[in-house]
Amino acid sequence: MKTIVLKRGNHSYIVKETVKVLSSGGLVVFPSDTVYGLLADATNKYAINKLIEVKNRPFGKVISIFVDGWGMLDKQVEILSSQKQVLHEILPGAFTVILPSKHQVDSRLESEKNTLGIRLIKYLLINQLVRAFGKPLTATSANLSGKQPHYQLSTFQKELSSKKTQLIDLAIDAGNLPRNRPSTVIDLTKANIKVLRQGDRSVDKIYISKSEKETKKIALSIFNQNKKNVVKKPMVFIISGELGAGKTVFIKGIGEELGINNIISPTYTIAYEYPLKDKYFNKLSHFDLYQIDSAQDLEKIGIEEVLKPNNLLMFEWGEKIGNLIKVINKRAYIVYINIEYITEGSRKLRVSYNS
Repeated sequence: MKTIVLKRGNHSYIVKETVKVLSSGGLVVFPSDTVYGLLADATNKYAINKLIEVKNRPFGKVISIFVDGWGMLDKQVEILSSQKQVLHEILPGAFTVILPSKHQVDSRLESEKNTLGIRLIKYLLINQLVRAFGKPLTATSANLSGKQPHYQLSTFQKELSSKKTQLIDLAIDAGNLPRNRPSTVIDLTKANIKVLRQGDRSVDKIYISKSEKETKKIALSIFNQNKKNVVKKPMVFIISGELGAGKTVFIKGIGEELGINNIISPTYTIAYEYPLKDKYFNKLSHFDLYQIDSAQDLEKIGIEEVLKPNNLLMFEWGEKIGNLIKVINKRAYIVYINIEYITEGSRKLRVSYNS
């Protein structure tokens, strides 16, 4: 099994090498938005044979697929007009959606009822890979059937026999992944939406902003709706989104209400602190994780010192928070914000909470 370590500057190389392996019917261990997964060409019977053998997958147990966007999604499943609104509210995100299959993939990935699980996620590297490959990929966790999912490549490797290890052609090592549970599974095949498996988060609301001013207003509204829920805990905003999406603008909207008019993104210093004179909070700690490359870097930011009651913490580039989420999850009230670029002036803000 060849292993490539994921680094900031080698994403294009990883996509290129992974596409080569997948194109030849290979099997790849790859990080995702939840856990390490096993990727294979969803249309290649030989690749699916290997996947089923590695996982000890029982016959009839379905396997979901990754798609790169709405066009590929529409080619794989039947979608009613009444279902489109629900799909656009929850996708892309940490959800698997069950819909009637159009039978474009290996039949063993489908259920006996001819349904198929679809994943359209916010993990950029997966989306780049599926787009480069041009076909859907399997979206199953890298673990033996019935075993726990893995957040480290090394723990999965220890689980494998030498025979199974030989069936895997490539592994991408992204280090320790955040301890997110697997995706929430939603069945949309019937009139009533049914949650088959609850993941870490449920979507509470989606906002559309058409200006920076509107983004600030939305941020303040979310803050005011939630601050009263914080009792003897710090309040934490974990904000994700691509470069220029508006993460700092969101934080400014809350900061200005609290009397802070000089908020800038602490990209190179990682953290800024602002004392507050507020009924609910004593201090605002603003973190920018863009420069974080390793678990060791995360340990240096001093989270223990500020993760205290009556403190407000804001994390930009929240997708890099790694194992810190375990500590924060136990001790804080968390609001997740994902900001998506729509057009030059428009953004979609997705709010979610720990379930």
